[in-house]
Amino acid sequence: MTSGIGRMTLITVGVIALILGGIWTGQGMNLIPGSFMTGSRMWLSIGLILAIVGIILIVLGLRRPGHGHTNT
Repeated sequence: MTSGIGRMTLITVGVIALILGGIWTGQGMNLIPGSFMTGSRMWLSIGLILAIVGIILIVLGLRRPGHGHTNT
C-alpha cells in the first residue's frame, strides 16, 4: 500500500467515524429523536469517543511525513 492510499484510507475512516460519533452523540444527548439510543448516556459516551478517534485519524491522515522520515 502506498503512502497516498494509506493516508486517504485514514482520512476516509476518520470522517466516517466522526460522522457516526456525531450522530450517536446527538442521539445520546436527546437532540436526535427516534432511536433506542435517544437519551442514553451510554451512546453519548460511545459517540464522543468515536468522534475523538475520528478526529485523530483525520489529523494523522493529513499530516505530512517529517523530513527525517524514510519510506521502507
